Amino acid sequence: MFVVLAYCLMPDHVHLVVQGLTDRSELRRFVRLAKQRVEYVARTQFQVAHLWQQGYYDHILRSRHAVEDAVRYVLENPVRAGLAKRVGEYPFSGTNHS
Repeated sequence: MFVVLAYCLMPDHVHLVVQGLTDRSELRRFVRLAKQRVEYVARTQFQVAHLWQQGYYDHILRSRHAVEDAVRYVLENPVRAGLAKRVGEYPFSGTNHS
């Protein structure tokens, strides 16, 4: 089981900061199921044939400071890409991290 701390859906990629809630949380399974479910919706509602490339990039964050930096990076991504002027303006990003 995971909680999404921050997300940003960019035109050509997705950023997620997730946290496993138990010692048995399996990131590989989480990613596989998330990709499956999103692709199903894309295929059935928007006729998108293939959405994801194989694999994903992951990085273990070991400190609260590293998590805060990652959340900030994800939320600032649309600003760096010129899709928003300020953090919080881009409608396809957000955070549950306090």
